[in-house]
Amino acid sequence: MLFYSTGNKIKPGQSFVLWGLDKEFQSVAIVGLGKKSKPKDEIELISEEKESVRIAASVGCRALNAAGVKNIHVESLGDAEAAAEGSKLGTWKFQEFKTKKEALPEVSLYAIDQAESVKWERGAVKAAAQNMARRLADTPSNLMTPTIFAENARDMAKSLNISVEVHDKQWAEREKMGAFLAVAQGSCEPPKFLELSYANSDQDPFVLVGKGVTFDSGGISIKPSSGMDAMRADMSGAACVLSALYGLASLKVPVNVRALIPLVENMPSGTAIKPGDVVRARNGKTISIDNTDAEGRLILADALSYSAIYKPKWVLDIATLTGAIIIAVGGAATGVFTNSDKLYNILQEAGSNSGDRVWRFPLWKFYTKQLTENNAYDINNVGKVRGGGSCTAAAFLKEFVPEKIDWLHLDMAGVMGPDDKTPYLTKGMTGRPTRTLIEFIEAQAKC
Repeated sequence: MLFYSTGNKIKPGQSFVLWGLDKEFQSVAIVGLGKKSKPKDEIELISEEKESVRIAASVGCRALNAAGVKNIHVESLGDAEAAAEGSKLGTWKFQEFKTKKEALPEVSLYAIDQAESVKWERGAVKAAAQNMARRLADTPSNLMTPTIFAENARDMAKSLNISVEVHDKQWAEREKMGAFLAVAQGSCEPPKFLELSYANSDQDPFVLVGKGVTFDSGGISIKPSSGMDAMRADMSGAACVLSALYGLASLKVPVNVRALIPLVENMPSGTAIKPGDVVRARNGKTISIDNTDAEGRLILADALSYSAIYKPKWVLDIATLTGAIIIAVGGAATGVFTNSDKLYNILQEAGSNSGDRVWRFPLWKFYTKQLTENNAYDINNVGKVRGGGSCTAAAFLKEFVPEKIDWLHLDMAGVMGPDDKTPYLTKGMTGRPTRTLIEFIEAQAKC
């Protein structure tokens, strides 16, 4: 369907709904894509062409939905995959616990050929994966405990080529996961440690590790009450890992991926860890817990150590780890710390294509020394001086990464939500950067 504009131009991200122009479609949304741009802006580090399609598709679908249209067909807009992502992400909303739910529109491709249909389906799967992460992260913590999260993982895996093992507290004790168990001991909710496997290749596995703190009060080092409800989403790293695995399996990507998800609540109680307590991690190192609100790194430490049993090709952990990363980059990007230039370049390209960017930070000895120069124990869980909080957190994790293994740490606290500014996402937890993870792993399957 072709229209010629005789009046003002339609600005990028703007839409108009027209009626009665066609017998088949009584209502048509016209959207602005803007000028044709470079495939990738070297300053913005984003594919503006793909992002403009996502925004336009989302805006058009929302305009039609607002007009009461519930069966929407979307043209490819030059990139069927990006159009599917924008359409499916932009029309989804979290309304699990509303008595009267809004009927969400059915969105499909107005297909011209089979090639476009295949691309649309790819985009739809990736959007579904991100929407899964949004749902998991936004669910209230009393309805998304470690046990319930594990049940969600099992349910997700039933129809896919994914195996799930759920380990309990006794298993963690046998594994000598003292750091993981230390965080769990303040809550009456039992901890769980998930192992998931998607084995669609005979190569050495990639290992994903997701922080799964299903509610973070801060423990004895308690957080301010204002905004504490958002800490239901402190398991967003776990949600992204689980959802990325769903996306990879749904797309049948030929890779071997293991996912490790330590699940706990961080609560204050008579049995909770206290500032100054010393615990022994799985790799034998002793940790002084100066701040119980720096708990995510404790559970990740034991998971990173455990990943060595798989002899992985690389290990990537992802977590809502520090408020400092929000100060550094806000919601513009996920912070990355890595010992591999090659992997970072692949990840950066994936972020450009997905529209969900990453930015690299240093892993210098300067930060490690702030944690490890102690007389009575091996390492402190927080730095000794102000500033560089995200860097010292990454330096802490580095002490538990298997030797001679490529490793990436993604600090996603800034992109978690709920007040995200991404044009094609509604208010709430974002599920970012799930699609970037899928793109990152898929790119290596093609090598």
